[in-house]
Formats: sequence, structure tokens, C-alpha cells
Amino acid sequence: MRIGVGFNELGLTLQEVIDQIGAAAEQGFDAAWLGHHYGWDPLTLLAAASPHAPGIGLGTAIVPTYSQHPVALASQALSVQAVTGNRLTLGVGLSHRPLVEGTLGRSFDRPARHMREYLTVLGPLLRGETVSYQGETLSASAKVDVPGALPPTLLVAALGPAMLRLTGELADGTVTMWAGPRAIADHVVPEITRTATGSPRIVAGLPVLVTADEAAGRAHIDEHLGIAGSLPSYRAILDREGAPTPGAASIVGDEDSVASQVRRLAEAGATDLIAFPMGGVGEQVRTLSVLAAL
Repeated sequence: MRIGVGFNELGLTLQEVIDQIGAAAEQGFDAAWLGHHYGWDPLTLLAAASPHAPGIGLGTAIVPTYSQHPVALASQALSVQAVTGNRLTLGVGLSHRPLVEGTLGRSFDRPARHMREYLTVLGPLLRGETVSYQGETLSASAKVDVPGALPPTLLVAALGPAMLRLTGELADGTVTMWAGPRAIADHVVPEITRTATGSPRIVAGLPVLVTADEAAGRAHIDEHLGIAGSLPSYRAILDREGAPTPGAASIVGDEDSVASQVRRLAEAGATDLIAFPMGGVGEQVRTLSVLAAL
């Protein structure tokens, strides 16, 4: 299983983001991942960091689909792919109803239909194909040509059955959040492989905290990220995991316990881990050291 690091870029300067991604490359991590929080654009940050972080994979987890047309995203993603030497993994997702309707003023009606139409346009464009499409929610007539850019791996943030089956059909894999070994093995893998023609990537995103006080560590995660349990898609996957709170689904414990939990995730079918280091500065350094050794 590939192990990457997820970074929270909120409040950081460009140099601070570059330094963190560069440090992850030096530690030997497989990938550095950035999300989208209506501040820094993750694709732009990855392009800026790439010369300072040789060899490491660069991924988005995720770029929201409602905020831009798939032709525009294909152009941006292929440009970043060329700039970074073809190291990009493009993760896209719906985001959540409060953000789509409240922040963007877009309708969140029938999100699976939106994603199907979006991927129907985006996937072929990333492969250099000409697209002529007229759907219910979007249309496109375009080809995006970026010399030197290979098609990036396309992942979809999919947690529910319909979205996982759609992802298996139209993308290269899924990037999840809050899905632990039980949800991965019993739900994510069976659903996505129902429609996938190959072996889809299963990228599991989870907070990780190496600490001697597991209970306090899980409480710390709930204090900072507990609101995630109130979002319907996250609540559903937490229930599938049997985790009452986000902290309960996270990877927390001492060195041996964390290593064991990471192994269980791989055994469940996860091909990649996006580890979000938690705790204070010292705890994050300790956590990254343990993960780098794995």
C-alpha cells in the first residue's frame, strides 16, 4: 500500500506549503495530497511545489466539480501534469450540499447525475479525446491538447453505493474519507469492483496520530474534526465502519498499534493511504516519522 501525506494549507504561506511537500519527498512518502478549501488552489500549489519535491506523487483530494466546467478543469489538470513531469493524480468530488448551495449558489439536486455527466466529459478530455456531449446539466464540445501531458489518474470521492458504482465505470478509482478497514472491505471494494473493468485504486483518507494516550488522541480528533460526523455522506460511511465519531474511525495509538492499523487497512483492500497528521507539532513529527518507516 502506498502511503502519502495530506496537508491542510489553510493559513499557510506558499513557502510553508512548498517546505512541507518538500519534506514529505525527502522522507520518502509516495505522495503529497492537497484539498480545496476556497483559499489556495490545490493544483496551482502542486505545480509550484513540484520543482522542490522531486520524485513524489502529487494529488488532489479533492477538487470540487460544481465550481468549474470539466473543460476548464481538464485544461488546468493537464497543464499541471505537464509542469510536474506527469506526477499528478486528479481527485474530484461533489463536496457537500451546504457548500454547493450555500457558497456556490448551485443546485445539489441529483448529485449522481451531475457526476455522471461531469465524468463523461472530463475523462475523455484527460485522455486527449475530442468530446461532443449534450447532457441535462452540462454540455461540451472540445478537445484539450497539452503537449507532454499523459492522462492523470482520475479518482472520485465516492462513499455511497451509487457513486461507487459510477466511479468504477467512469474513473480509475476512489478517494474516501473516514472509511476504515471494515467499510473498505465490506462496502467500498465490493461496490466499486461491480462496475470496474480493471483493478481500481482505493485511496483511504484518515487522520493519523501516534500517541501513548489513545483515548486522548481520539478525543483531540473529535474536538477538531467532529463536525464531519454531521455531514450525511460522512455519517453514512462512519456508520458502515461502526464508528460513532470521526475520532473512532481514525488511526490512533502508539507506534506498534498505528503500524497494525495501517496493515489492516491494506489487508481490507486499500491501495493507498492519505494520512492527515494530527496533534501538536511534536506529535505530528513523531507520526510522520512512524509513517515514513512503514
